[in-house]
Amino acid sequence: MRRFGLAPDKRLGQHFLFDSRILARIAAAAGPLAGRTVLEVGPGPGGLTRALLAAGPAKVVAVERDPRCLEALAELAAVAGPRLELVAQDALEFPLAGLAPPGELVIVSNLPYNIGTQLLLRWLEQVDAIALMVLLFQKEVALRLVASPGTPDYGRLSVLAQLVCRIERLFDLPPSLFSPPPKVTSSLVRLVPRPDRPSQELLARVSRVTAAAFGQRRKMLRQSLRALCPQPEPLLAALAIPSTARAETLSPPTFLALAERLTSLVGSQPGTAGRTPRDRAGGDA
Repeated sequence: MRRFGLAPDKRLGQHFLFDSRILARIAAAAGPLAGRTVLEVGPGPGGLTRALLAAGPAKVVAVERDPRCLEALAELAAVAGPRLELVAQDALEFPLAGLAPPGELVIVSNLPYNIGTQLLLRWLEQVDAIALMVLLFQKEVALRLVASPGTPDYGRLSVLAQLVCRIERLFDLPPSLFSPPPKVTSSLVRLVPRPDRPSQELLARVSRVTAAAFGQRRKMLRQSLRALCPQPEPLLAALAIPSTARAETLSPPTFLALAERLTSLVGSQPGTAGRTPRDRAGGDA
């Protein structure tokens, strides 16, 4: 870090992790990596990159936008050879298609805090390419991912992620392990795509339903859904949802059923899931 001037840049959400035991534990959470292609976003000085390479994958594709880090990683790439591919690009603009055969890509990353949620929502839209994801988030984001209906952390991100993936919160990491120490605890989360997940078209429709429902979460659904359906009461009744229900009480499968029945949304296209202004800021309504 001293040699390449890698003082972490808060604007890029950088909080570097150097404990080799923890890094090996993160890599191991992805299971056997021999012969697989692994995507890492925000490798920084390469601590997790080294742990991933040690696990024996066929290739690690490391996407980094910070030119200082790319210069430092070039030394590691010289040793790893074709097993490490460095990509100088914004991860939000990096497509998954073609990195590995469909359904075979493994994503393991200590995600930049400022774009972690937005990255995950984009990957949910491309989940047909992914075998599994092992991602380090702020703890508050991890809690939203695994939250149950009726709990304070349950929201739009919970619904979308749980419909697409089976999710486990594996363990927490205190701020003291990072440089610089963040103000929050971090959590490692494993996400495995569900074989019965909705199509991307249907997920886009769920996204619109949850945007309306959680965008006005203090209102009853019969009010918050009027932007999508002028008379939502018959729709709610058909699904045995009380007219006084609020968004945080509905399970992900119930939101899926709502999206399937809202025929006014049939024309919505994939690629819209999660793209509200609050999501772009890394939040969840």
